Amino acid sequence: MQEIDLIIAGAKVLLLDARNIHLENGAVAVNADKIVAVDYTEKITKQYKARKTITANDSLIMPGFVNCHTHAAMTCFRGIADDLELMDWLNNYIFPAEAKNVNKELAYWGSLLGAAEMIKSGTTTFCDMYIFEDETAHAAKTAGMRCLAGEVLFDFPSPNFKTIAEGIAYTEMLIEKWKDDPLVNIIIEPHALYTCSEPLLTEIKKLAEDYHLPIGLHLLENAAEKKQLDEKLGKDTVSFLKDIGYLNERLIAFHCVYLSGKDINLFADHGCKVVHNPASNMKLASGVAPVPEMLKAGVTVGLGTDGCASNNNLDMIKEMSTAAKLHKVARLDPTVTDAQTVVRMATIEGAKTLGMEKSVGSLEIGKKADIIVIGLNKPHLTPLYSEYSHLVYAMSGADVDTVIINGKVVMENRQLLTIDEEEAMHKVREIAVKVKQSIQK
Repeated sequence: MQEIDLIIAGAKVLLLDARNIHLENGAVAVNADKIVAVDYTEKITKQYKARKTITANDSLIMPGFVNCHTHAAMTCFRGIADDLELMDWLNNYIFPAEAKNVNKELAYWGSLLGAAEMIKSGTTTFCDMYIFEDETAHAAKTAGMRCLAGEVLFDFPSPNFKTIAEGIAYTEMLIEKWKDDPLVNIIIEPHALYTCSEPLLTEIKKLAEDYHLPIGLHLLENAAEKKQLDEKLGKDTVSFLKDIGYLNERLIAFHCVYLSGKDINLFADHGCKVVHNPASNMKLASGVAPVPEMLKAGVTVGLGTDGCASNNNLDMIKEMSTAAKLHKVARLDPTVTDAQTVVRMATIEGAKTLGMEKSVGSLEIGKKADIIVIGLNKPHLTPLYSEYSHLVYAMSGADVDTVIINGKVVMENRQLLTIDEEEAMHKVREIAVKVKQSIQK
């Protein structure tokens, strides 16, 4: 009998692999940071002896969720400016509040609180764009979360840099500092085409090529942005991206609400990825992204919550429910974005979106042990006919009981083991007092 570190046993198991394998009374065996076996509990317990066993009766074991787009530190701005249109919200409230308040302290504690919220709702990997991202990377490391972090780059100064050159230098520092870390990876992130000039975009592209890193940016989030870009660029936006060499498998585009059929085909042909943010798009009345058409064309689509100022939570289970329902009502077709499709968008397709599918997103031998356990013995989850249906239409993040990331238990029985959540909440409340005072002046 082989001795290993951890067995999670006795539950229903969704592998989210290519065949969508489902096991009754299954188990996952973990050694160090990797999955060494996924099988029926009887077989696992005969073959392996674990230093720790998590008995997960009346539960669901599955891969952790992959939140493909967020701004974790914006937990500090949750609810600051609701019920506004995107450009009004961004230019008249968010950018000014950030200019007055964002510093290393806000970035760290806001990100740590975001990590606590994400872990408690089953997210094990997140892709982040914000300011002072080294602090977000440190927060993720403290929490034991896997992340893809990128400093947001603009043509204008941010609270972290005065010039474009300083922003590029900071990004290079992140790349070098975190290049060998098992949890933190770096992405290069120009904010958007309406805040970044062509020379900056060209410099960013070279940086991404030199280091073989992905590029993430907000793209065609609402009609006003599309109109603004049409006038600024003198051509349609995706054609512009093609002309400057941005259309390739390293491009991760957030939102994409106003992609045309031609745009979708270009994305599919070039292997570009899309992150769908339905709750944010609904709240800001940005529109409905053509996700069914993207999927039909073969575009890889992941799911993201966006930040807490535009969602206002980081719960990927809620995001799955929103994604499934939004497209049904928009098309008056209950068959689009079915439950299994949406769960895959939140797991393995999200991992593919971030270029991480070889290590996370499904429960398969050799992959990183990023695993969640969801308790099913609850009135609102009884009876159970379909795990996928319950995940999308009945569950919430509060149903997640245990979270393992990189082979380490970071939450067990709803108890966070890597973060002092009371301290994180206290620090963010203190920061919020200063934020409120600054916006009242």
